Amino acid sequence: MAIETLYDKDGSLDGLSGKTVAVLGYGSQGHAHAQNLRDSGVKVIVANRKDSANGKLASEHGFEPMAVDEAVKAADMVILTLPDEVQPDVYEQSIAPNLTAGMTLGFTHGFNVHFKTIAPPADVDVVMVAPKGPGHTVRWEFEKGGGVPCLMAIHQDASGTAREKAMAWAIGVGGGKGGILVTSFKDECETDLFGEQVVLCGGLSESIKKGFEVLTEAGYPPELAYFEVCHELELIINLIKRGGLDYMRYSISNTAEFGDYYTGPKICDDATKQRMAAALKHIQDGGFAKAFRDDYAKGFPWFKKQREENKGHGVEKVGKELRAMMPWLDPVDLDKD
Repeated sequence: MAIETLYDKDGSLDGLSGKTVAVLGYGSQGHAHAQNLRDSGVKVIVANRKDSANGKLASEHGFEPMAVDEAVKAADMVILTLPDEVQPDVYEQSIAPNLTAGMTLGFTHGFNVHFKTIAPPADVDVVMVAPKGPGHTVRWEFEKGGGVPCLMAIHQDASGTAREKAMAWAIGVGGGKGGILVTSFKDECETDLFGEQVVLCGGLSESIKKGFEVLTEAGYPPELAYFEVCHELELIINLIKRGGLDYMRYSISNTAEFGDYYTGPKICDDATKQRMAAALKHIQDGGFAKAFRDDYAKGFPWFKKQREENKGHGVEKVGKELRAMMPWLDPVDLDKD
């Protein structure tokens, strides 16, 4: 069954007319939602530490950063754009005590509601608008008169108008121009985690590292290995983004396309698919969420160890050197920037 897709013509900003929206956090998603909603005519306030980089940016953008509890007290809708791991503590300490019947809790990711690390009271609306793009893109496209497609979900409709308010939010950030796809907190959360872990981040990162290791261990120069398994990814990804796998294969050489069909299934085979399915099961049964929360509760020791170990991988070392030779890439060095 096709997913329900809505556009500007299917709703309006009326659901937020006369209401105050508090955006908690002014990071990647927060800055985009706050500015886009304000530019759409919605009254927006921002909660963020004033002395932080994001707080100073919010001030530069014309907001007066507030404490979370103050913002919640002053709002009709509260949108959480804080990191997943900190949301439950902030919710318990500063949000829950200040919620009143009829208010709306808004999320940009279903993680905490779906895995029940946040349990909203029965008398508030709980909705989600999740743009399918980073916050900077959400902002840029809005400024150009367009919009990034959004996922929208209604988890709890206490007021009977939750969908109207969620639509107003989605339209206000530009989603009505790109398309608003109606889903559930469960489906958004589980597919998002799966995509990140199995393909977009985890799968891709490990493929790059393992490909680099195979080539360098076979005696090939690390510079050549980097170009072949990492640098040229942008070309392929951009082709796929524009026209799918068919367009990518149409655009590359016959040799490359033949190799795609000939070798790809030998690398990503049925055993790989079974491991992907196991990863999905681990997400669905809450195993990943528990591991994430447990490590966070201890101060993220395992997470921090992985981050440091991966910084030292050969593909990172040679990549930094090669990117410095290509200033047109606008290379970023996290050790310096």
